[in-house]
Amino acid sequence: ADQYKQRARFDEIALVTNMTEAQVAIFSAHRHHFPDFHISARSSRYYPDGELWAHVVGYVGRISEKDLAEIDTRRYRATTHIGKSGIEASYEDVLHGDVGYQQVEINAQGRVVRVLEKTPPTPGNDLYLTVDAGLQREAHEALAGRRGAIVAIDPETGGVLAMASAPSFDPNLFVNGIGRSAYAALRDSPDRPLFNRALQGQYPPGSTIKPLVALAGLELGHRHADDATSCPGWYRLPGESHRYRDWLKRGHGKVDMLDAIAQSCDVYFYDLARDLGIDDLHDFMARFGFGTVTGIDVPNEASGLFPSSEWKRRARGVAWYPGETLIAGIGQGFTLATPLQLASAMATLAQRGFTLTPHLLGQVENPLTHMATEPQVLPRQAVPGVSDAHWDIVIGGMREVLFGPRGTARGSARGAKYEYAGKTGTAQLFRIAQDETVKNEDVEERLRDHALFVAFAPLQLPRIAVGIIVENGSSGSRTAAPIARRLFDYYLVPEASEDALAADDTH
Repeated sequence: ADQYKQRARFDEIALVTNMTEAQVAIFSAHRHHFPDFHISARSSRYYPDGELWAHVVGYVGRISEKDLAEIDTRRYRATTHIGKSGIEASYEDVLHGDVGYQQVEINAQGRVVRVLEKTPPTPGNDLYLTVDAGLQREAHEALAGRRGAIVAIDPETGGVLAMASAPSFDPNLFVNGIGRSAYAALRDSPDRPLFNRALQGQYPPGSTIKPLVALAGLELGHRHADDATSCPGWYRLPGESHRYRDWLKRGHGKVDMLDAIAQSCDVYFYDLARDLGIDDLHDFMARFGFGTVTGIDVPNEASGLFPSSEWKRRARGVAWYPGETLIAGIGQGFTLATPLQLASAMATLAQRGFTLTPHLLGQVENPLTHMATEPQVLPRQAVPGVSDAHWDIVIGGMREVLFGPRGTARGSARGAKYEYAGKTGTAQLFRIAQDETVKNEDVEERLRDHALFVAFAPLQLPRIAVGIIVENGSSGSRTAAPIARRLFDYYLVPEASEDALAADDTH
């Protein structure tokens, strides 16, 4: 009733939407019984390949009471929809045009006699994204049947080349109002299709951060590249009996920094993290964006967490323990990162310390003048205090991950037509006793380790950096690294892209 009272006497109110052709035919046949009712066609947003783009483009939906309290209602007198998520929400003001007006003369019965004045509407602007449509499809298909996320960034520009979160959903369901049962099915699904894992998923980054920990060791003077550590398969703090295990039970033997990165030796990084200390490590990782949002141009990005002793005092009310520093050094414990943060950190590594804010908007075009403008992106920022030689060492170790004789992801790089650098990661979800061995197949599927991989390619003049997580994928080298290779082949090898295009004429 309130809706009727708030409207002018001659305003139209939609009572039924999304009528089928059969319903239209039935109403038309009986229209003489309903003199004050009529059917009118309205344009409606439709998302082709909806699931492919749901977590990038987002969707529009009906204007709610909450929306009305936040918008200039004068601009929305001719529309019932507004951007609700993704690009649709971020750039609502740019996409939404201005309403037209006409001043009319009406008679005593409320019928229009003549138009006195008319102001035509102004269409909204067209947006062009940085996303590569083919690469987006490759990422989406690589995650089919899995839970996880992929973010790919152009290191030179900060433009997001792909952003996939799986499982996804059909945004068309929301355009004209989703039914309660359909929404409940999405909301209550254990796979959480509405959750944008790329931006909001916060995961232990595991060994993917080891190259940055190594870089901290070099820069802060705790290690030289050829300093060797002996790895028997475990590490023990002085005066303690507890053993911190290496992922390789038999140990890696004597390893220097390049070996430690290539083989992902936990013992090496336990020892290095202990020497660094949690607070210096925290401060160094903050230079690469850990613990803060990247500032991407879509809403609801999570900040992740890289802990410090002060953080633990404030958040938990207890002191920091030395053993927690060891765990932080291999990306476990309290440490959390989003796939976007991991991809952004890789882009910074690829550019040897220069970073740009990740963004999805490529350009804005006025549909009337066809004038295009590019968005304002913050200028390149340099990570302070890292020497060229130290970048070379760490990137060299990441190359060995793929092309070294004992690299953890050497299998996924076999036959590559380009060189690239990367790092595998495995995030443990539950703690096991130090003397216990558990086979992956004996663990409940949703308790298995997450599989991660970060990389950039090619090694010289990098064009793409990725952060990948497959939830409960068990192994970064076997599950996540092959996905990166698939994306790199598509993006960097022309014939691979052409084959994919030929196989899918929807491009």
